Amino acid sequence: MLPYDLQLPEQPEDGAPLVVLLHGRGSDRHDLARLHAYLPAGTMLVTPEAPFPAAPWGYGPGSAWYRLESEGVPDEATFGESLDALRSFLSELSGVLPAEPGSLTLGGFSQGGTTSIAYALVHPGSVSGVVNLSGFVPVHPLVRVTAGTVAGTRFFWGHGTADEAIPFALAERGRRALTAAGADLTAHDYPMGHSVSPDELGDLSAWLLELSRSPAGRRAARGDIP
Repeated sequence: MLPYDLQLPEQPEDGAPLVVLLHGRGSDRHDLARLHAYLPAGTMLVTPEAPFPAAPWGYGPGSAWYRLESEGVPDEATFGESLDALRSFLSELSGVLPAEPGSLTLGGFSQGGTTSIAYALVHPGSVSGVVNLSGFVPVHPLVRVTAGTVAGTRFFWGHGTADEAIPFALAERGRRALTAAGADLTAHDYPMGHSVSPDELGDLSAWLLELSRSPAGRRAARGDIP
């Protein structure tokens, strides 16, 4: 099982929303733990560590979900391995949580957002929501954006218009693909680079609260994870 951090409400209850957030390249599982404060009351937050060391690829001191081949195109092998590792991790989560989760939202920043989008598309209906903070829809043989792969999942996509690492053009391309497939997409743009802003966290908090109250957000997660 991937190493992880767990942030819990004071009294976890069965049916509590479960949010799994994936860090960006070169960071680690501790990076997004602070976002627990922006999640709906009662939410359980899990932040796993990516499976690859980032330093050999020049990505920094932490970990990475994949090696990037070119703009919008992750390395086929390492990306596939991370999707497999994430699938195994999610399937084992219910056994380590103090309460049975009620819904699963998967998301992350940069590489974490990209991996989350891909996972939801490769395993349609496995998550209620996807949070993509400055990631992209990857070009990969496993990833297909179709009516069937987006059905039943809601997407939040926040992106900086001056993003120097993952250009805003990739956000526009990915959003067009999701929208054309009929995805339930909420998109927000921010005057920032490759980062997360207070305004974005406010929008995300409101979206997560609305999701937790929706029929999709109340769907049981244990049976949904493939």
